[in-house]
Amino acid sequence: MQIYKKIEKKVDYFVYGLIGNGVILLLLGILIVWTDFMLRLVMGLIAIMIAYGFFYMAYKIHVIKKEINKFIRM
Repeated sequence: MQIYKKIEKKVDYFVYGLIGNGVILLLLGILIVWTDFMLRLVMGLIAIMIAYGFFYMAYKIHVIKKEINKFIRM
């Protein structure tokens, strides 16, 4: 059980890191788009897509963690 708690803690930190990176990239994308329009729009959309990828990965890891918790606690 100690190993499981350590793994669970590491997964939590990883998820929080992904969410943090996603928020930073989302804000960066919004700031990039705000100043110059066409070229910066493309760069901003790329940053927003990367942020979405981080949020999606964090969600999927959270779902997998919940399934592992269900499986282990049965």
